[in-house]
Amino acid sequence: MFKNHPKGLYALALANTGERFGYYTMLAIFVLFLQAKFGLSSKETSDIFGGFLAIVYFMPLFGGIIADKWWGYGKTVTIGIIVMFAGYLFLSIPTARDSFSMGIMFAALFLIALGTGLFKGNLQVMVGNLYDNPKYSTQRDSAFSIFYMAINLGALYAPTAATKVTNYFLGKAGLSYNAKIPNLAHQYLDGAIQPQGLTELTDLAAAQTGTTDLTAFSNLYIDRLSEAYNYGFAVACFSLIVSMLIYVVFRKTYKHADYSSKQLATAQKADDTKKLSPQQTKERIIALVLVFSVIIFFWMSFHQNGLTMTWFARDYTANLAQGLDRIGFDVLNLTFILVAVYALFNIFQSATAKSKLIAGGISGAAIVGLIINYMNMAENVEIVPQIFQQFNPFFVVVLTPISLAIFGALAKKGKEPSAPRKIGIGMLIAALGFAILAFGSMGLATPDALEAVGGVSSELVSPNWLISTYLVLTFAELLLSPMGISFVSKVAPPQYKGLMMGGWFAATAIGNYMVSIIGRVWGGIQLWLVWGILIGLCLLSALFMFSILKKLERVTKDC
Repeated sequence: MFKNHPKGLYALALANTGERFGYYTMLAIFVLFLQAKFGLSSKETSDIFGGFLAIVYFMPLFGGIIADKWWGYGKTVTIGIIVMFAGYLFLSIPTARDSFSMGIMFAALFLIALGTGLFKGNLQVMVGNLYDNPKYSTQRDSAFSIFYMAINLGALYAPTAATKVTNYFLGKAGLSYNAKIPNLAHQYLDGAIQPQGLTELTDLAAAQTGTTDLTAFSNLYIDRLSEAYNYGFAVACFSLIVSMLIYVVFRKTYKHADYSSKQLATAQKADDTKKLSPQQTKERIIALVLVFSVIIFFWMSFHQNGLTMTWFARDYTANLAQGLDRIGFDVLNLTFILVAVYALFNIFQSATAKSKLIAGGISGAAIVGLIINYMNMAENVEIVPQIFQQFNPFFVVVLTPISLAIFGALAKKGKEPSAPRKIGIGMLIAALGFAILAFGSMGLATPDALEAVGGVSSELVSPNWLISTYLVLTFAELLLSPMGISFVSKVAPPQYKGLMMGGWFAATAIGNYMVSIIGRVWGGIQLWLVWGILIGLCLLSALFMFSILKKLERVTKDC
């Protein structure tokens, strides 16, 4: 799996791991922060969340143009890291609950989006450039799967980091997290609380601090929880420092992949065989735009993980795990599982008996560690809403070697599906993922009906509904996202590589903004119908993808 790749892949992948760890730490608690600090409604929160994601993924379009025309990819990436750092720094500063504070937050979000735009797409272009070398060209899809795995390795530990930091600072104030309190506290301070909610808040205040002064308690809890989230955002600053160090120290491994379109044009003058005709360029761009139109709806669906699926975790899912269910809610257990899986794969891939023996020993030690850690877990493990976001990156990392092994075996037989076909299959699987969640949501009250009691249902479902949905969505993601990025890297006309990679992110941006559409219908309609909208969109996208499959596969063969 990791053999026959240039060293530059690992340097760029690890630099991206650090950046993504910070980003997903912030994203894990961002929606909860908005509603806890400012008391925003689901519609207002959806608009901010969707708008932020849209700008984050739209900015790489401009970042690609800048790199193509002027700065080159390496310099653009460096500036992006610095700009992102400034954004996370502003976001991590505790402020009052007023319009000025919200203005600082929006400024911070813009800097994060701008920095990401300069960083993300151009880093991936350099990964693709490494595989323009004929020596490595057949490894392109595998490379982007490894790169994508590295992204998710950072994302795996992000929810736990956010939770540990926020719980620590909330605990220093003598408080503990309760999903009902922020909503009820804002209702009380706004004079909109109902009798049932007032009773609930009174009991919660007594349990937390023993006070009967609900005004003081409400202000205290909102301020301390918001401050704890701010410190959670600060984790991103430290991760970016690590990312920058990796990027700078190991530059020699990838510097040959760092060039601008002007440098490329000069090289092409000496080799006319690399030039595309206007017709070929047009066909490739059209093919990419068609793929972009499909992935819009995947990201609209998939990135519900930070919005409506987080609300489902907070308001409808059990907040305690027992028995075997506890395994997934300790990131150390997940780490042991990952080590065991990768060591097992290494047994089959090792060339010598000694290597196989070492891999077997590591796998066995990881399994023993898992058992010991599980046996020492508390009988009841508390579940916070953001922790569910660790399951998708865990599944990505653990399933990547399996995916590569399957498609590698198919490739040897000449039966591996094309990247466009994988994308179409991925959309079908995404529909299945939301069908699981729709079934698990049957009979649950609407969010609006729960407003009087802090928005949390008295009927809580098993966490396995969400975990199963994340598992199935991960299968879809592995077929769609790394394959899509590889497709763009391969098909994009050389002089437009940065622009086309930016186009992939611009399409993702549109999908991310459309995330807010689902957030806007959250409240008044049955939950199964919310997920049903996403099922329908995924199925229609798959149908469209299969209808243009021959055209896309023809263009791919010519690359």
